[in-house]
Amino acid sequence: MELSNLKIKKGSRKSVNRVGRGTGSGSGKTSGRGHKGQKARSGYSRKAGFEGGQLPLFKRLPKIGFSNHDFKNRYAIINLDDLNKFEESTVVTPELLKECGFIKKQYSGIKVLGRGTLEKKLTVRASKFSETAKSKIEELGGKVEVI
Repeated sequence: MELSNLKIKKGSRKSVNRVGRGTGSGSGKTSGRGHKGQKARSGYSRKAGFEGGQLPLFKRLPKIGFSNHDFKNRYAIINLDDLNKFEESTVVTPELLKECGFIKKQYSGIKVLGRGTLEKKLTVRASKFSETAKSKIEELGGKVEVI
């Protein structure tokens, strides 16, 4: 058997119904779009939930429940490989990270994650640490201080 001898099995592929192609197809003339109107035009699309100008159902129903979205804690994230840019035995604080341009906003605090390898002994002060980041910092003799 070779690739050049392969043939498509009969009935495995269905031909596409090409609309607007004359007689015999059943999809000629208006091509299944009916007569005139917005939906008969090309480029027609409607927003999900659109009800012809009537106020949509999702806006008519009362808003119930509670969303914690406005109150959730967001953390500025920094990885260990970013901390290699500091000199040996530096005390890395949120203010220093912001000053050096590693973070733009502090949000609810700073979380240190363990991506990459740390090559220097540092004292790192942050709100949160991942387990891997904590172990990698302490492995080199550095300190982890939770603010």
